[in-house]
Amino acid sequence: MYLSFFGLNENPFNMTPDPRFLYIGSGHREVLDQFQHGPRERGGFIVLTGKAGTGKTTLLRALHQRLDEDTAVSYVFNTALSFDGIVEWLLEDLGIAKPEESPERRLAALRRFLLERERAGQKTIIIIDEAQNLDAARLERISLLATAEGAPSKLLEVLLVGQPELAAKIDHPALRHIRRRISLRCHVPPLGTGDTHEYIRTRLQVAGAPDMALFTDRAIRRIARYSGGIPRLINVLADHCLLFAYADHKRRVDRSIVSQAIAYLDETMSAPRKVLVAGDLGFWDRFGWLFAAAGVALASAAVGFFLRSC
Repeated sequence: MYLSFFGLNENPFNMTPDPRFLYIGSGHREVLDQFQHGPRERGGFIVLTGKAGTGKTTLLRALHQRLDEDTAVSYVFNTALSFDGIVEWLLEDLGIAKPEESPERRLAALRRFLLERERAGQKTIIIIDEAQNLDAARLERISLLATAEGAPSKLLEVLLVGQPELAAKIDHPALRHIRRRISLRCHVPPLGTGDTHEYIRTRLQVAGAPDMALFTDRAIRRIARYSGGIPRLINVLADHCLLFAYADHKRRVDRSIVSQAIAYLDETMSAPRKVLVAGDLGFWDRFGWLFAAAGVALASAAVGFFLRSC
């Protein structure tokens, strides 16, 4: 709607995770460095935590792009699956032929695959998103996948990704045997004010913006304060700002435009930070603002047409 008005090639604040738009802030850079160069034993658990909307999924996709070709990666997105269901998913995702006889034979097929890769010097990584939903029994059985009798080292790394309660769960005394198998812990923090400036301008640059000062410094400080440094909420608010600026025929987003967008969010959504960061919006909550903004734009155009006709 507003792309051509601002000279953009694409939406700079698209909610779909895209490594092209990844801003490597201080927190993200530390996480990537630990994953790629940090000393740790091969195999075992790696724990990555961060509040909802801090960019964990985008970070993982960027990490995936940096892995060598000998590393096989499987993503598990549905933590409601039973352990047997997780094994089924891994067999499918890793391209392993699935025996039909029993869950035990399918588990054996997965372990043979992992053992063959380990003997060939190849790495296998399993990434489990929303891992805070896993119970102790499934965590224990998943950890056993990493070991095999006669293997000189661990067969795979298991990357547990989740919200901060994942760390609290693992620190529970009942899970101390799991905690001993963790080789690395990382946390993705919210962005600071300075990082928010660079985050917005990085996304504008990737989207082809001809004006890197499309958002004024005061506008960005207001966005940083309201969003709490959560990239998902920054995207939602910045997108609203561009719509309001477009409707008002303003080529630059200033602090007053940000205040309009915030007022609209606060008026139309209950507890906007909680809802937007959790990512569980309904259809109208997701798209109602688009229709409203379109109505604002059409009304402005109609008024302009009427005034020119007089």
